[in-house]
Amino acid sequence: MRIRNTISWVVLVIVIAITVGVLTKMQDVYDWFALRNYTPSSRVAKLADDTTMNDYTRKVFYVNHPELNNKTEFNGHCRTTEQSIVLGCFIENKGIFLLDVNDPRLNGVMEVTAAHEVLHAAYERLDRKEREKVDKMVEEFFATIKDERIKTTVANYKDKDPSVVPNELHSILGTEVSELSPELEQYYSKYFNNRKQIAKFSEQYEKTFVELRNQVEELDSELDSIKRQIDNNQAQLDSKNQQIDNERSKLDSLLSAKQIEEYNSRVNGFNQLVSSYNSLINQTKQLINEYNALVERRNSLATQEQDLVNSIDSTHLTEQE
Repeated sequence: MRIRNTISWVVLVIVIAITVGVLTKMQDVYDWFALRNYTPSSRVAKLADDTTMNDYTRKVFYVNHPELNNKTEFNGHCRTTEQSIVLGCFIENKGIFLLDVNDPRLNGVMEVTAAHEVLHAAYERLDRKEREKVDKMVEEFFATIKDERIKTTVANYKDKDPSVVPNELHSILGTEVSELSPELEQYYSKYFNNRKQIAKFSEQYEKTFVELRNQVEELDSELDSIKRQIDNNQAQLDSKNQQIDNERSKLDSLLSAKQIEEYNSRVNGFNQLVSSYNSLINQTKQLINEYNALVERRNSLATQEQDLVNSIDSTHLTEQE
């Protein structure tokens, strides 16, 4: 009985080993077939070079025949109902599609997107045991993340479909976080020769948005301060105007009553009040001019920021696209 049980287990192990071997071989055959007549474009090859993809990752990237699409083409491939901007997508058995971004202020965004999507493709190739180990590592590290932008991004994925969070975290941490745990660094070294170079690309284009956003926020704060000064001045002007009207009425009454001595004694104070009023008017006009100039500057920066957003938003189409 024990001999039979032993034989049964041996047979089962052999069957499992053969099955795993066949599946692995099938993947190799699929990869060979996908690559046999494929030559990457110079731009696709440069993305692989710039993101330091190793031979395995480059193969996974090329197997998926990456395409650089304009917005119309991209929308045809990467259909999504997400509220956030989508720059790329990996569709199993169909390929990797990247939005072609040409604005030099956003240099690095395509490199990060290419690395992000190839990590999705690599994640799909992990076996169950490997995936569980990786999911545990990224989940534990994510719990230590302080970056609010990344936390918000992941929260949005979680609200939409919690099941995709491990997969998305696998790509986000690998491409957008400069310092990872030693275990994760070792893991991602399976895919990239210099993963931190990808994180630098992420910091590079994100810095463009942050700087514009900070400038707009600083100007908004300055505008609020000037607006308060203008409002305060206007309240003082209203009060002084009322005082001037009251004093003028008194002077007119004194003059009508031929109380010349008292009239003359009050004229100097009246003139000082008018002078103070006029001075405050001039100061307020200067503040208003300063306010309007800052509004123009603020709106120009906000327009630049929106133009950048539009350039990577596939739903924002121009006539040429």
